[in-house]
Amino acid sequence: MTARVLIVDDVPANLKLLDAKLTAEYFDVFKASSGPEALDAAREQQPDIILLDVMMPGMDGFEVCRRLKAMPETEHIPVVMVTALDQPKDRVQGLEAGADDFLTKPLNDLALFARVKSLVRLKMVTDELRMREATGQRIGALTVGGDNFLMKEPGRILVIDDRPTSLKRITETLSSEHTLTVAESQDELFELATQGNFDLLIVSLTLQEYDGLRLCSQLRSLEATRQTPILAIVEDGDTSRLVRALDMGVNDYLVRPMERNELVARARSQLRRKRYQDYLRDKFQQGLELAITDGLTGLYNRRYMEGHLSTLVADGVKTGKSVALLIFDIDYFKPVNDTYGHAAGDAVLKQFATRIAQNVRGIDLTCRLGGEEFVVVMPDTDLAYAMMVAERLRLRVASEPFVLNAETGQTLEITVSIGIAMTEGSHDTASKLLERADQGLYRAKRDGRNRVAAEAA
Repeated sequence: MTARVLIVDDVPANLKLLDAKLTAEYFDVFKASSGPEALDAAREQQPDIILLDVMMPGMDGFEVCRRLKAMPETEHIPVVMVTALDQPKDRVQGLEAGADDFLTKPLNDLALFARVKSLVRLKMVTDELRMREATGQRIGALTVGGDNFLMKEPGRILVIDDRPTSLKRITETLSSEHTLTVAESQDELFELATQGNFDLLIVSLTLQEYDGLRLCSQLRSLEATRQTPILAIVEDGDTSRLVRALDMGVNDYLVRPMERNELVARARSQLRRKRYQDYLRDKFQQGLELAITDGLTGLYNRRYMEGHLSTLVADGVKTGKSVALLIFDIDYFKPVNDTYGHAAGDAVLKQFATRIAQNVRGIDLTCRLGGEEFVVVMPDTDLAYAMMVAERLRLRVASEPFVLNAETGQTLEITVSIGIAMTEGSHDTASKLLERADQGLYRAKRDGRNRVAAEAA
């Protein structure tokens, strides 16, 4: 894995050494020798990760990190503090400033490279989600929202640690702010993790009866926990186990003995990242739904219908199963808008969509084609059944007046004309089927409206 790395240090020798190490591992390296220079380079170069020295004259690393996390252009870039400071309060200060990790000089190369690769992998996921959200905003499917909600709710945290003193420290430290659940065994861990929708998993890598690394690996392989952050607990100096954990997808780690404030800071950091990614995924799903559904009626739109119909027709050619297509046009709909107003017209369209959708099978697809035209796609259906359903739907529309204004109780009689077409052989296509159904609809209108007509009956 390669990545664009920005290294920041005011000592030229340190820059040169770190540059050489990273370049040898095929990273693309950029350098900055001061805080302001680092901020400019981060904005312009958009690196995948920033290795930031703390002790710099003028603007120190803590302030640089705070400013990076405050700028929309750079807030998503992982920051690793690199410093000779090794006190817990220094690590906590860095984490509270927004840093993703805090590495102490002299650097262990194996741990450094593993941490860089791990954070870059996580950033790639966020970048993809951010790109999808940006696309949704450009096409108008999504709106821009703030992230103030990210830490409003307590986190749901699942813990497995068989050291009583360590477990007590974790539960006492985090339970005042979050909801903690303790797993007593491997089986209980997987049962809870796959059913509990947790925001964070804390796993000791030094369990006596279970292999902590294997637990992390299995958690990463399960669909229900693949995206859930894992905070691992390791022994001081156990670099090889830590490197393996990071390689398999562990998000962060704590070294024993755990410092309470660092535990709080690292848990908050992972919860915030998890909720941000969940937010982006939800936004993307929302954008997908908006792109394929009609905003007024909630039915699928023409774009989705055409893709779905093409798939059904192609499958029907292979399996020999026929597809029926019903196209609806509300009779004399334009006078409704002209006489009663567009609000009344919208009320008719929404009620019409509801009546149709409630009276077809679960496997049938109901769509708004545009304006007052609707479609029902019926897979594995013959003409006789399609005609029966169409007639039933016609009667359902005509049987009860439509409410134009709920406050005044004003209603209006509405009828619908329906055209039907069936797939025809191996050379048929979705567009041909839709055209034939349209011909059936025109025939129904010519013959007096409020009726059902097949394409060539």
